[in-house]
Amino acid sequence: MITSFQMRAARALLGIDQKTLAELAGVSLPTIQRMEASTGNVRGVVETLIKVVEAFDRAGVELIGEQARSDGGGRGVRLKEPGQPRRV
Repeated sequence: MITSFQMRAARALLGIDQKTLAELAGVSLPTIQRMEASTGNVRGVVETLIKVVEAFDRAGVELIGEQARSDGGGRGVRLKEPGQPRRV
């Protein structure tokens, strides 16, 4: 599963816009916009989701699922708990 939060964060890490992601994944811009506008897990055609995840992977971003380990190297960030940012 991939969430809309992960998609936006992955794009930010890569410094790309929605149009570029659509081109990298071979899907339409409105598809990316719909995916990112959803709340929680992104829903859609499985093949389309796979294309987006594979595009991120080729670009160097590993999407880590809930409670999953990341054995890959490199820098990254991980959201501990979904929700509102906390003020310190």
